[in-house]
Amino acid sequence: MNGHHWVRVTPCDSIPLREGRVVTLGGRDIAIFNLGDRFMATDNQCPHEGGPLCDGIVAGDSVVCPLHAWKFKLETGAVERPASKHECLVTYPTRIEDGIVVLGLPEISTP
Repeated sequence: MNGHHWVRVTPCDSIPLREGRVVTLGGRDIAIFNLGDRFMATDNQCPHEGGPLCDGIVAGDSVVCPLHAWKFKLETGAVERPASKHECLVTYPTRIEDGIVVLGLPEISTP
């Protein structure tokens, strides 16, 4: 089954504008970023050398890893710098419900 299990995570005002925070759900560290008009979520660990993306600099709709300045598009997970055509980060859908950030985790199939 292809779908998402939606989880209420945190009040919108607990993530400052243009910053990220990490949450652990289902054994995954997920970074949630406040872009002002929306929230975006990705795996927290940079695929290059494991840097904590939640501590990175949010620039537009991208985040820059604090360790080696790799830059990722938050919507798609695509690497913007260094130049690459491969998506490296897993992204997660988000929505807002009654002032709460809600995160979509992949459904786990059971045989």
